Amino acid sequence: MKSIKTNLPSIIDCSISIIGLGYVGLPLAVEFAKQKRCLLSGKTLNRKVIGFDINKKRINELEEGFDKTNEIDNIDLINRKDLIFTTNPKMLEDVDVYIITVPTPIDRFKRPDFSFLKDASKRIGQVIKKRTKETFPLIIYESTVYPGATEEVCIPIIEEESMLNLNQGFYVGYSPERINPGDKKHSLTSIVKVTSGSNIESTDWIDQLYGSIIKSGTHKASSIKIAEAAKVIENTQRDLNIALVNELAIIFNKLNINTQEVLKAAGTKWNFIDFKPGLVGGHCIGIDPYYLTYKCECVGYTPKVVLAGREINDNLSKWVVDQLILNMARKEIPLGGTEVLILGFSFKENCNDIRNTKVIDIINHLKEYGINPVLVDPLVDSEEIENEYNIKINSEINFDISYHAIIIAVAHDCFKSINSNQWMNLIKDKGVFIDIKGILPKDIKTITL
Repeated sequence: MKSIKTNLPSIIDCSISIIGLGYVGLPLAVEFAKQKRCLLSGKTLNRKVIGFDINKKRINELEEGFDKTNEIDNIDLINRKDLIFTTNPKMLEDVDVYIITVPTPIDRFKRPDFSFLKDASKRIGQVIKKRTKETFPLIIYESTVYPGATEEVCIPIIEEESMLNLNQGFYVGYSPERINPGDKKHSLTSIVKVTSGSNIESTDWIDQLYGSIIKSGTHKASSIKIAEAAKVIENTQRDLNIALVNELAIIFNKLNINTQEVLKAAGTKWNFIDFKPGLVGGHCIGIDPYYLTYKCECVGYTPKVVLAGREINDNLSKWVVDQLILNMARKEIPLGGTEVLILGFSFKENCNDIRNTKVIDIINHLKEYGINPVLVDPLVDSEEIENEYNIKINSEINFDISYHAIIIAVAHDCFKSINSNQWMNLIKDKGVFIDIKGILPKDIKTITL
């Protein structure tokens, strides 16, 4: 039987490059290099994987076996065999697959910031222009975007830089990242992977590529736009659910009802969805709805529910500080120069990720009243925070000092383990507790969400 010629590389021994080695890219690079047997065919995989990042410090750390995101065990970095880390774009020439996992933040006007995405697309376009292989390269985007962005923003850049046409010199796909930072239970291979491509052939190929390493399987979307939309509404839905319980918490606070007890009672019904109030930060939930609303407004529609949810969650930090100031005033606690202990700085519990943390908003609002915040978070990188925010942060609580007010912003396990006596030693007489996450013992009087 004659072999059929194809312009697609081999699934089994293709070379793969991951562009951007953050919370999403690094686990992907490690898994592609680590998996030695195709989960679909059972055939032995022989892949070369290149992890590319423009941050030299990050590359040096990874080469030394250190991952500051704590997503990958150091042993997996030290023992890597088929994974190369580099900042050299020449290493990307003649690679078969380019998976782009760069950040897609918003600007100060809450509009999509595609600068990293555009830079990566330009770089890949320049690289594939020098390609010598007969097969077409595949460029797969994982970064969160609005529906249509891959085709409207990224592909034209690749075509211009490479002087090649889509599906005639290269293929493009979109497979949204679903990494949950700090979550060891829902890891990369245990989450169903949504896949898509620029035509039928590339769609099938990309689906098989991910299917070769994802234990939980894949879901093949019928178009790139469908896959993009699926990603952006996943976090929009979560944002709205949290906004609802945040608004309920505000209502129950005014009614002098304990929100946590209300949610516990309501949760006894089988179809009640378990969401807890709190600050909404991170690179996804607090960002993705703005990508969707931006695209909506481009086509002449102003979303109401989505923006209402964003307004509630964006303003929660101010509401927390307002409650603190009100209660300090009732107890005649002076504001100017008073120190307030803030526990937690990362955007979520048991995680060192500080991207888009809303704790910084609490700090800034407190400073407007002349209050001096004292921060404690044992999980985050104090040097990174000082460089980015010009804020000093402590890694441990000093139980020899007491405060007029304490804000529990993040529910790290280490904070949950503090007993009632320790809590009471930290607070001065008539002091105010603001427990955003509801972790204080029941015998301590507090203001909770």
